[in-house]
Amino acid sequence: MSLAAGDLRHMINIQQPTKTQDTITGEVSVVWETVHENVYCAIHPLSVKDFIQSAAMQTELTSRVTIRYISGLTKDMRFIAICGCHIGEVFNPAGFLRDPDSGMEYITSPCSSGINEGDV
Repeated sequence: MSLAAGDLRHMINIQQPTKTQDTITGEVSVVWETVHENVYCAIHPLSVKDFIQSAAMQTELTSRVTIRYISGLTKDMRFIAICGCHIGEVFNPAGFLRDPDSGMEYITSPCSSGINEGDV
C-alpha cells in the first residue's frame, strides 16, 4: 500500500527533550529541541473501537499520526501540530508502527494528546 501525498495534509514539528542545568542554582530542567521541522503528516482521531481498546489497555490514546519514514524516532519525543485544525496541539507517541510492505515508506503512531512536560 502506498502513501499518497494528498493524504498528508497536516504539518508537525518533531521535538525531543534535552536536560539542561542552571549554572547558578544547579536546577535541572527539560527543554524541548526541534529535531525535524515542517513534517507533513495525516492526523486522524481514533475510532470508537480503537478508543475502547486503548481504555482497556489503560492508556489515553486519542489519535493516530502517519508520517513518511524517518529513522531514529523514540517514544520520549513529541509532535507539535503547526497548521490546520490541530494547530498548537501536542501529540505524545505511544510507539511507532512501520508500513507492512517495506517498513521504510511510512510510520503510523498511536498518540495521546496534551501537554508533555518531558518526564525523562
